[in-house]
Amino acid sequence: MNPAEPRTAAMARPPGDFPSSGGPQAFGRTGLTNPLAEWLRSGAALALTPWIILVVLVVLYGARQAGVYTVNELNIFTGETLTLILISFGQTLVIVSGGIDLSSGGLLSLVTSIAALHFGDGGAQMWWVMAALIIGSTAAGAVNGFLIGVTGMQPFIVTLATSSVFGGAALWVLPTNGGTVPADWSNFGNGVWLGIGTPVWLLLLLALFWLIFKRTRLWFEIRSVGSSQEAAFLSGVPVTRTIVTTYALAGLFACLAALYYITQSESGNPTVGPEYILTSVIAVVLGGTALIGGRGGFGGTIAGAYIPTLIGSVIFIYGIDSNWQSLLEGVLLIFAVLLNVLAAFLVRRRSLA
Repeated sequence: MNPAEPRTAAMARPPGDFPSSGGPQAFGRTGLTNPLAEWLRSGAALALTPWIILVVLVVLYGARQAGVYTVNELNIFTGETLTLILISFGQTLVIVSGGIDLSSGGLLSLVTSIAALHFGDGGAQMWWVMAALIIGSTAAGAVNGFLIGVTGMQPFIVTLATSSVFGGAALWVLPTNGGTVPADWSNFGNGVWLGIGTPVWLLLLLALFWLIFKRTRLWFEIRSVGSSQEAAFLSGVPVTRTIVTTYALAGLFACLAALYYITQSESGNPTVGPEYILTSVIAVVLGGTALIGGRGGFGGTIAGAYIPTLIGSVIFIYGIDSNWQSLLEGVLLIFAVLLNVLAAFLVRRRSLA
């Protein structure tokens, strides 16, 4: 190579056009303004949206209610929200994989009904029934995954059908609200340790699990499948196994949500599930997870799950008609979808720049 070639190329470069490793342009890119603009263009700023909404709702609620900014209030709100948070964890995994799980609500109803009837007075019987419910729910989720991954059926159709199956089975097991929950299990769900309630400890444990899980190969495979099943397959990702595992985990977390729910209700409820289907999707999408799959996570879902609970509290404390809650939840879902579209547009624009 001629040593003069680099110098010639540099001399031929138009004034002000410097390599990316130096010169005035590189200095501008490493300044304070351009990185901020780049961050805003990347769509990452939209991840803060659910947290901003959550802070606004907390401030609105705190303006009319004393003692909001206390650990006791955190215990109360987390106790009211943990069922939704647990079921939304599984929904997050499914939506990131490019699917949706409408059966989680029916499974929630079925597990609460069976548990309230067969937990008895606690002890060994309760633990055996609980283990059976966890295994059965995980298997039920795996069936969803099998029907979707192997047969190629649409997730919406499959999970809508199995939701009807689970919901019908719940009504067959327990036609109306009833049954009993052992005092030991109820006390566990409502206990306090070091001034912090069990729901908060469980949420912290779930957050720790997420921090570990998002570094696993399974999470990488879930995201890959959600981005493009064809590309994932060509990259060596076991697509069918990933889909089955994802829906199995969704079934597991629906069961855990039900087991926690009965500590609050102290009875079974065969019709409770449907109210959690829409709100879990709202929590996930509002938390920044893309409905088309491939992008998202559980961090934003936590904020997204608290928002519907706080909306109900704000509506009540301000004396607004409770019928507005459903309307606001629908508006929030539309808003969340629009945010997803905007985020996808910003990311695509950045990649083409």
